[in-house]
Amino acid sequence: MSNIPETGRTQRVQIRLIVIQVLVFSLLLTLGGRLWYLQIRNGQEYSDEAKNNHVQQVVQPAARGSILDARGVPLADNETRLVVSASRTELLKMDDDGKAVLTRLADVLGMKPKDVFDKVRLCDAKTPQPCWNGSPYQPIPVTDEATTQQALTIRERAEDFPGITAEPTAVRRYPAPGKANTAQVLGYLSPVTDEEITKAQDSDSPYLRSDMVGRSGLERTYDKELRGKAGVTRYEVDNLGRVIGEAKNDEAEAGASVVTSIDARVQAVAEYELNDAMKKARLEFDHNTGENYKADSGAVVVMEAKTGRVVAMASLPNYDPNAWVGGISAKDYAKLTGKKSNFPLLNRAIQGQAAPGSIFKVVSSTAAVNAGYPFDGHYPCPSSYSIGNQVFKNFESQGYGDITIGRALEVSCDTVYYALAHKEWAKDGGNNPKKNPKDWFYETAHQFGLGKTTGIDLPNEVSGRVPDRQWKKNFAAANHDAWCKQGKKDGTYVEKIAYENCLEGDKMRAGDAVNYSIGQGDTLVTPIQMATIYAAISNGGTLYDPTVGKAIVSGDGKDVRMIEPTSHGKLPFTKKTRDEIDEALAGVATRGSAAWRFGGWPQDKIPMHAKTGTAEVYGKQTTSWFATYTKDYSIVMTISQGGTGSGASGPAVRNIYNALYGLDATGKQDLKKALLPTPQKGLPEIRTDGTIDAPTIKPYNPASEKPAAEQTLAAVLGRRD
Repeated sequence: MSNIPETGRTQRVQIRLIVIQVLVFSLLLTLGGRLWYLQIRNGQEYSDEAKNNHVQQVVQPAARGSILDARGVPLADNETRLVVSASRTELLKMDDDGKAVLTRLADVLGMKPKDVFDKVRLCDAKTPQPCWNGSPYQPIPVTDEATTQQALTIRERAEDFPGITAEPTAVRRYPAPGKANTAQVLGYLSPVTDEEITKAQDSDSPYLRSDMVGRSGLERTYDKELRGKAGVTRYEVDNLGRVIGEAKNDEAEAGASVVTSIDARVQAVAEYELNDAMKKARLEFDHNTGENYKADSGAVVVMEAKTGRVVAMASLPNYDPNAWVGGISAKDYAKLTGKKSNFPLLNRAIQGQAAPGSIFKVVSSTAAVNAGYPFDGHYPCPSSYSIGNQVFKNFESQGYGDITIGRALEVSCDTVYYALAHKEWAKDGGNNPKKNPKDWFYETAHQFGLGKTTGIDLPNEVSGRVPDRQWKKNFAAANHDAWCKQGKKDGTYVEKIAYENCLEGDKMRAGDAVNYSIGQGDTLVTPIQMATIYAAISNGGTLYDPTVGKAIVSGDGKDVRMIEPTSHGKLPFTKKTRDEIDEALAGVATRGSAAWRFGGWPQDKIPMHAKTGTAEVYGKQTTSWFATYTKDYSIVMTISQGGTGSGASGPAVRNIYNALYGLDATGKQDLKKALLPTPQKGLPEIRTDGTIDAPTIKPYNPASEKPAAEQTLAAVLGRRD
């Protein structure tokens, strides 16, 4: 028997009932509030979402616009191929994740099963190429080279290939007209990623999961214009997936075409001549290293002097952009990115940095004049110049007596510039600089546009380097500890340099100043920067933003938007100084260091201006530079580990000019053979249906023989610059 009184039990039961009632009431209140929120507050939103659950979208990809040369010749366009694709969504519903289906598919396509498996796997940080870096919800291309028989087999045996489609599809094509590869300028495409889709949702150009996106070159810069707008058809379906009507239909809008300033004929010449120059350089013996020149990479830029438009841009090594179409193979990917590839994806015209050597002397000459040294004054050009116990030599130890700055440019006399730079360094306080040093040589380089990008309409351009006082301080702060750890007072050359830097690496020393004056030391430039500078000297001083795109033409041809030349500054010289430099550079081509490469040139009809350069790089062979201009064009070529400027690059640049102006090896002009005697001003003809009339072009076939006079000069006058 319980000892608890009856009244106590009753009270406890009542308390429990009250608690239960409170809980039930709270639950009902919560449920009611939730129902109000769902049905009244957000009712319309959820109603719309429920309706959308019964709408299926079918996407019709827009035809991507073409990339055309200045005369309308396609550099990148589309072609129809039979594309076999796999749906991961369908494959993953199978017990074996679709392995049996993919194995059968590999057999039909004549591929290895592993290659097919790799194609449809998703990319992540640990997964090497090939893999799929697009959305996992869109069909993944397995091959775009299926035969008609293979496509029919897949479609007729659909029950054996669930989740597999074989359809005619427009795919990107890079036709290389006249063997003009143009790879790094054009770029390539790859599938859009989920991250990119998310980022672009609120923009005026959102991505669809089926989109291909430009990853480099013009494909990336003008991706929005080229991509167009995909068509979307929305179908109403019942809960069994059966179509019960069409809800909405948005028509596809073809992408716009980009007309470039590239001339495919000149591009083919530039590519051939650069490659040929590198081949010939590898046959030449380098007495400094005891082996032939490696000539491992190079670049050339052909630019309109009065607009900054790029007529040709070549970079070696290059690659075939068609390798990316339909997904890149593991073998091809390794060739493009492996350690032994020498990185062909790099556009060395805008991303290759090197010391400029003597082609930098147009900057130093301007700096000297602005610092108060008359251009036509007389300055000693001895065979060497000493600072303390350090001797800086003129190449070949040749002296020319007292000469002007103009003559120093012509014969590339280093010691004239050594002395001028050393005097200015001393005026600025030497090792203990003034509070506000003038730094004429460094400030002038910045005014020439060096140390920053040119603004060309290609992605990932690099800025080069002007090693001024601020750079020295920043560089020293970042490397001081490493220098002190590595440095030895009596060690190797590298250890001695590290030791000196540990003590005073943040100071602008005399050796830094004199090396800088001739384009050596820590100075870095790109070919596009130097082409822009030499074009500016030609046109009177205007620094144009280099451009490859010339016009955007809508898919129907009705809307044409020109891409006009724009300027980012003026060269810091007077007209008098400009004319003096212009005359000196003409002298380089007629009686100076480049004269042996321009024998027979019609100087009276087409004045040629040039500057040679051979940059020394510690641990490597010399870099060849050749910078030139006429009233129409600027051409700059560089070859890494290629030897001398006039020796390696000179003949190739001459041949490009010959092709432009229709000149033979003796300087006789035939305008019928001239590719582009004057820059092209207009656009190609646009037909009423929006297509563009394009001429056919033939591959470049260079003349194989040189005049005997040039061969004799080449044998006798081989020199550094």
